[in-house]
Amino acid sequence: MLGVDLGSVRIGLALSDPLGITAQPLVVLPRSDARIEDHRAIVEIAREHDAVRIVVGLPRSLSGKLGPAAKAVLQEVDELGELAGSDLPVETYDERLTTVIAQQALAEAGVKGRDRKQHVDKVAAAVILRGWLEGPGS
Repeated sequence: MLGVDLGSVRIGLALSDPLGITAQPLVVLPRSDARIEDHRAIVEIAREHDAVRIVVGLPRSLSGKLGPAAKAVLQEVDELGELAGSDLPVETYDERLTTVIAQQALAEAGVKGRDRKQHVDKVAAAVILRGWLEGPGS
């Protein structure tokens, strides 16, 4: 599985092992000027790593409602799904607090300031994917 944290500036990606037991941070992609290019890059990386599913973090509000950010992600998920095709399903997973969890994990690992900013998106993607692997999604 490929985990995706869609940010407005960067896209974090994480990958599960072939058995779907673990999730590891993979890479951070800078956003391009065209969403279709971002989506092509995500699908290309998924196929390159033989992923069978793409799991995208859905940023619900703390109350669980769909705010503007979540609605924008759902639109991107639809577009990504069309591009990926039926053989590479795209689904969402509730990502509340994943960035906070990722920042805490990096801080505990001793990663500071600028270095943390470079890694937080892919670590957040790993947190999203780990959550999806461990239980029911959204």
